[in-house]
Amino acid sequence: MQRIRMSLPYFSSHGWEPAVVVVDPEYTDLPTDTLLNENIPASLTIHQVKALQKKWTSKMGLGSIALRALWFYKRKVNQLLKSEKFDLIYFSTTQFPVLILGPYWKKKFGVPYIIDMQDPWRSEYYQDKPKSERPKKHWFSYRLNKFLEPIAMQKVDGLISVSKGYLDTLTERYPQLNDLPKRIITFAAFPPDFETVRKHRAEFNLPYLKTASNYNFVYVGRGGHDLKQAAEILFSAFQTGLKAHPGLFKHARFHFIGTSYAPKGEGVATIQPIARQMNISTYVNEQTDRLPFYQSLFTLDNADHLLILGSEDKSYTASKIFPYILSDKPILAFFHSESSAAQIISECQAGTVIPLEEDAIHLQKIVYEYLHRALLGRQKPAKTDWKAFENYEAFNMCRKQCEVFNEVIANAERKNG
Repeated sequence: MQRIRMSLPYFSSHGWEPAVVVVDPEYTDLPTDTLLNENIPASLTIHQVKALQKKWTSKMGLGSIALRALWFYKRKVNQLLKSEKFDLIYFSTTQFPVLILGPYWKKKFGVPYIIDMQDPWRSEYYQDKPKSERPKKHWFSYRLNKFLEPIAMQKVDGLISVSKGYLDTLTERYPQLNDLPKRIITFAAFPPDFETVRKHRAEFNLPYLKTASNYNFVYVGRGGHDLKQAAEILFSAFQTGLKAHPGLFKHARFHFIGTSYAPKGEGVATIQPIARQMNISTYVNEQTDRLPFYQSLFTLDNADHLLILGSEDKSYTASKIFPYILSDKPILAFFHSESSAAQIISECQAGTVIPLEEDAIHLQKIVYEYLHRALLGRQKPAKTDWKAFENYEAFNMCRKQCEVFNEVIANAERKNG
């Protein structure tokens, strides 16, 4: 959703006029942030579709908004394609089941479609993990994804992805994708969002208690067992600090906010249990409930220091890195050094990256020294290279998307000509 939202002000500058089809917020169980509308062009055409009510479908174990809205998407877009001329259908969502409508609309109306892979769809990551570490309903979702993914990929006309690894995996599974237009386009930075937050700051509250005596390291984003390695390195370094300098390190507080995609009150903590096992839970606060988008930015903007926990998977990327950088706070990030997130932070000189592929004991020492400097007030914000950062701003990322659109249209015209 954020990819499209941030691109909407710029599509027309690159020769495209979008119409957006979304699910009516009434049918979602995520926080609604009305401020998101402030930076959407007033002239934009937005169509809302219904979905089956979750209070009924949950009785059958069906909560996915994509599955609940699938029939309504089909009906609404059928109406649009019958009554208006559209050149392209662009799927940019992690609600993957909706993507199977692409080949249907292409066959019925002759409209090519592009898929934007912001996350892996059919992921093998959890297949060798213990059942306790697998997401809820993993057995069902894995098999559903394995069935649906090839349907969507069979006739797709172009691919965009935030990660080269995602494209490599797909082309290995589906060799016919090799000859399609493909582009790696990271998530975008959108400076107007922080202008909105600062204009409305009186409307927000911090999700944790901030006191003068404590120093707050803040992470806003999803949790998960794939972040365990990063959390253990961070917490082990902190344990070292507590033993070496208890009077200093006792003032540190680590806040992990919005770590679950589950409905409010139903999330399962994945960071706090690690802290509990390491006997430092007094210093660690995890809140699984998601925050509205601008509330998240306000939380980042008021932190003493920012943390980004990532995966050891070099294909891992993170949409959150740009708001982190725009907050202009000191950043300590944990990623594989070859991940796009790590490379962006390094390229823009925007923070410190802990390379998760290296020896854990060595990394713990580096993190301990970093935390020590931070608590002494000696770890200042990085001097971000804002010129390099401009390459990742939404205007340029929108241009790259439109270049793929143009290539797909040119291919379609050649085939039909």
